[in-house]
Amino acid sequence: MYQLLKNSLYVFLGACCFGILSTVVKLAYRDGFQFEQVMLSQFGTGWLILLVLMLLFARRRVTWKQAVRLAGVGLCTCLTGVTYYLSLQSIPASIAVVLLFQFTWIGVIIESIVYRRLPDKATVISIAILFLGTLMAGGILGTGELQLNLKGTLLALAAAVMMALFVFFSGRVETGMPAITRSFYTSTGGLVLLTVLLAPNVFTGNVQMDSGNGLWIYGLILGTFGVVLPVLMFALGAPKISTGLATILGAGELPVAVIASVMVLNEQVTAVQWMGVSFILLGIAYPQWAAQRSPGIQLAKD
Repeated sequence: MYQLLKNSLYVFLGACCFGILSTVVKLAYRDGFQFEQVMLSQFGTGWLILLVLMLLFARRRVTWKQAVRLAGVGLCTCLTGVTYYLSLQSIPASIAVVLLFQFTWIGVIIESIVYRRLPDKATVISIAILFLGTLMAGGILGTGELQLNLKGTLLALAAAVMMALFVFFSGRVETGMPAITRSFYTSTGGLVLLTVLLAPNVFTGNVQMDSGNGLWIYGLILGTFGVVLPVLMFALGAPKISTGLATILGAGELPVAVIASVMVLNEQVTAVQWMGVSFILLGIAYPQWAAQRSPGIQLAKD
């Protein structure tokens, strides 16, 4: 049980790191930085930090096949950020975050398909609690008629699928490799894809990557909490627990996002939203509680 709690904590902390990003990105936009600048500074700085950590603490020979497989995991991370940030341009943030958090049940479905088994009762109950909590915390419940932009909605749902795939592959790809090494090659894949996607704007001069105007500060924060820590935490914990539990723990991102927006951006949060945060935390804790009461529930991997 101790190992299960420890590995669950790794994944939960990784998800909490993701929760800080939306607030930092809003601050960067407020200071006049563009989408391309924010994304490239995040992945570029994160990659450099992981490179230094790998050279200092985790030098290991890696085959091309291993590197490509890990880089593929990084593509999911990159596409999660790109599609989610782009969705925010056409739909409200509250709607986007609710759509993103559909990765919780998408991850459970992926696990069910791959392992050819239905989710257990505790997982289904937890997902239901998380879904209700997400609607409340995202500010959806209690609002009037919603006008959804199709493009933004599809982008946010694509981000949810990519997030679910990232959690799934984090627990399956090259799990015997040191976490720092895995994280470095994962971030390499994300950085390469991002560079390819944004190259037309960067190399034609439409976007200036000048760190002298304070961009490096945002890059350092976003790189640490958006690349280094979450990828490292998922590399440590996800291989040891089920995909269903990992996606449930990933919901820890939203409470942190709400709290950060209040503390840093002074945004107003309603009582219903705080209740939603409580529901999300309850949904995260429920599988652990159920496993203690019913030893037959398997949350850890063999």
